Amino acid sequence: MNSPSEPSTDSAADVRWRMPAEWEQHERCLLAWPSRSELWEGYLDRSKVEYAATAVAISQFEPVTVIAAPGSGAEARRACPGDIEVVELPIDDSWIRDSGPIYVVDEAGHRRGVDFRFNSWGERFVPYDKDAAITEAVLAHLDDERVSSSMVLEGGSITVDGTGTLITTEQCLLNPNRNPDWDRDQIEAELRAQLGVDTIIWLPWGHAEDGHTDGHVDGVCTYAAPGVVIAQTCEDPANPNYRLMAENLEVLRSARDAAGRSFRIIELPQLPYSDLDGRQLLCSYPNFYVANGGVVVGVGDHPLDQEALALIGQGFPDHEVVSVPSLVVAFGGGGVHCITQQVPVGGRPS
Repeated sequence: MNSPSEPSTDSAADVRWRMPAEWEQHERCLLAWPSRSELWEGYLDRSKVEYAATAVAISQFEPVTVIAAPGSGAEARRACPGDIEVVELPIDDSWIRDSGPIYVVDEAGHRRGVDFRFNSWGERFVPYDKDAAITEAVLAHLDDERVSSSMVLEGGSITVDGTGTLITTEQCLLNPNRNPDWDRDQIEAELRAQLGVDTIIWLPWGHAEDGHTDGHVDGVCTYAAPGVVIAQTCEDPANPNYRLMAENLEVLRSARDAAGRSFRIIELPQLPYSDLDGRQLLCSYPNFYVANGGVVVGVGDHPLDQEALALIGQGFPDHEVVSVPSLVVAFGGGGVHCITQQVPVGGRPS
């Protein structure tokens, strides 16, 4: 049985580490280049077009590093022009939000990466040994300190405000295919220890179409500022998301964060189902990436896109909101947030 790690605190110096909010300043953004052909079922080349478009859009706001499997670097460089860095490291596929490092920072401006265990969303896609080791490889490449955790956790399953509150879903973190021997109290203790949070809010559900990640929170709810969340809602009683999102909304309306605040909730009722060669796919609007001065949102060329972008802009009035094509990424099981991971500014502790 795995047990929670020791708290992420340096007792000698009484250092407290915390996971910064996504809108705090970044040194760079990480992406990984698609490579698992069987996952993409004939759409691998089209997925690379969307990944490249995402990398280029983010590079207008902050530096981007693309991780490519050995032998794929030249292809990634051709697709990602300009100052985008490409580095070859062993990977299985391209969901760096979930397999990559989750960074924490201290008050002195240092950063380090937490290496949670990765089991490919309950061993859904195998093999995954390279993805399970990618955090260590990325941290070595960036010369960042690594701290390991014995808990299985994906970055897309959590959202934080940077001031002590974390939101997640019961559907994902309590799923027995992640940490079958851990109860809720153990999971909360490890989140507090590694990420420096005090209050954990449990939403019941991810969105109904989430068949890959078992209900990641980044498809249904994300922080926009301390005390402000953008939440997916649903106005159609016939849609399977109607009940799920209503239950999430009920929790958010009654919750209080670490500072004792109730939430300002920006409701996002738009659910864009777009056609991909006869398949109806949901491009999740809340699954966006917050860059330095920009918000990059995945869309599927849907009539609801502009309404959703405007609502997201209400949560980020000082950011430029831009869209990128993400329908094939949705087919692969995620969105813009799933294929990115921020690296906060900071240096290695001495």
